[in-house]
Amino acid sequence: MEQGRHKATPGGPIPHRKWVQMDPALRLFEHLLRLSGLHGRGRANALNIGLKPLALTLPNLPAAFDGYRILHISDPHLDLLPELGQRIAALLSGVSADLVLLGGDYRDGHHEPPAAGLALLRPILDAVDTRDGCFAILGNHDPAAAVPLLEDMGVQVLLNQTVSIERDKDVLHLTGLDDVHAFYTDAALSALNEPFLGCRIAAVHSAEAADLAAAAGIDLYLCGHTHGGQIRLPWGHAPVKNLSRCREYQHGLWRHEQMTGYTSAGAGVSCIPIRYNCPPEVTLITLHRPGSTLANPESP
Repeated sequence: MEQGRHKATPGGPIPHRKWVQMDPALRLFEHLLRLSGLHGRGRANALNIGLKPLALTLPNLPAAFDGYRILHISDPHLDLLPELGQRIAALLSGVSADLVLLGGDYRDGHHEPPAAGLALLRPILDAVDTRDGCFAILGNHDPAAAVPLLEDMGVQVLLNQTVSIERDKDVLHLTGLDDVHAFYTDAALSALNEPFLGCRIAAVHSAEAADLAAAAGIDLYLCGHTHGGQIRLPWGHAPVKNLSRCREYQHGLWRHEQMTGYTSAGAGVSCIPIRYNCPPEVTLITLHRPGSTLANPESP
C-alpha cells in the first residue's frame, strides 16, 4: 500500500513511507460490499467499540505501581466515522485510569488540516478520570500541526521523549516515539537507548521498532497502527498486515525476548469504514508485579 526510501537502523530497514494511489481499488471493493449487502454489517461492526481489560505482569515493576491502570486508545481515525467519538466517550464515561495513552492516528485524512478531526477527540478526553494525566504520540496520519492542538486539550505529546512518573518513592518511565512507520529518524533509537534505571514502557505507533526496544531494555511495548488487520478471515488470518518489519506482532499480546508487547486492534477504521472478524477496542491495561494477589495477569 505504501512505498518509499529506507532509513538504516541497527535493527534493519525502517521505511519512510508515502501513500500509493490505491483509492480506485478500495472504492471498488467498498462498492462490491454495498452491492452484496455486507457494507452495513461491516459499518455496524466498526461502531461496536468495546473496552478490553488486559492484566500484565512486569518483573521490574516497582511495588508502588502494582495495580497501575493505563487506558490505551489507538487509531480512532475519528473523521472517517464521526459518530464513533461519541460512542467511545459513552463507553469510557466513569472509567478511571491512572494514565491515558493515545497511540496515534487521530484522523484518517493525510492532506486536510487536522483541527476538525482532532476536535472529535475532546469528548473522549472529557469522559475519562485520570490521576497522572494524558500522554500521546503521533501516528502516520498525524502531522506536526497536530501537536499544539493536542496540547491545547491538556495532552502531553511525547516526540522521542521520556517522562518519569513518581508514586511514593518509586518511578515508572514512559518513552514516547515519533511514528517509526512513516517518519523514522535516529532520534527514536536515541530515545529508546537513554539510560533510565527501572521499569520502562515504550509507546510507539507501530510494532516496527519492537526488536530495537527489546535490545534497549524496554519492559513493555504498547502500539497499534495495524487495526488488527481490520478485516480478518473467519479463521483469524488478516490479509493486510501493513508492517514492513516485526510483522509477527500485528495483533494482540506478544513477547520479544524479555519484553512484553501489545498491539491494539485500534478503536477506529482506515480507508473504508468497515470491520469484519476484528472488533474495535479501547484497552484498559492493569500492571502487576510477579506474585501479585490483585489479579491473574495474562501471558503472551
